[in-house]
Amino acid sequence: MIHGRKVIGIIGGMGPMATADLFTKIIENTVAATDQEHLHVLIDNNTDIPDRTACILQGSDAPLAPMVESARRLVEQGADVLIIPCNTAHYFHGGVQAAVEVPVLNMPEISARYCAERGFGCVGLLSTAGTVRAQIYEPYFEKEGVRLLHPTEVGIQNLMYLIYDEIKAGRTPHPERLYPELVDLEGQGAQAFLLACTELPLVFHDGGRVPFVDPTKLLARAAVEMAGGQLKGE
Repeated sequence: MIHGRKVIGIIGGMGPMATADLFTKIIENTVAATDQEHLHVLIDNNTDIPDRTACILQGSDAPLAPMVESARRLVEQGADVLIIPCNTAHYFHGGVQAAVEVPVLNMPEISARYCAERGFGCVGLLSTAGTVRAQIYEPYFEKEGVRLLHPTEVGIQNLMYLIYDEIKAGRTPHPERLYPELVDLEGQGAQAFLLACTELPLVFHDGGRVPFVDPTKLLARAAVEMAGGQLKGE
């Protein structure tokens, strides 16, 4: 801890661009006029962590051990609070939290609370197949009384293609293939779209009539606040 503020540790590498996006959003959401007024952030960009969606679909907990290793490494280096820039990886949140004594912020919980506070009664969930299969967001949204809507199977396949074959692969993304799904979810009553994969905020920015909710930004703001930084206005 430096100058009474806490050190943030990022369990990264899931994927690297999403990790960089979270770090950028920590900086963007902190009031600071000099380098020294920004928060101390440690990043373990561990790209050896197995793919979370593939493991969940296969019934494997293979990502947990390397995530715990990253968490412990960050704590040993001085991290006081940990954050994970991967929605699907929150399937293993409990195991990571049990392995360290510092708090590991929970992105789905933070997102559900935000949606409830904004008065969204129904939200469209845009995520990986692993997040859908494991129902990572459902318990938190049910607790807040917010209904979640899912895309069709074709929509989920298009999301997976966008995430894995375009964004993660470094190719030009084509989010427009998802527009019919967004229109359909809006027709079912979605008052917001939750970008519940940390690659999606890299390509979706303006929801038009129906706003996009960015869990990465919400996690960044929660980390800044917990670390004792001064938050910028939304």
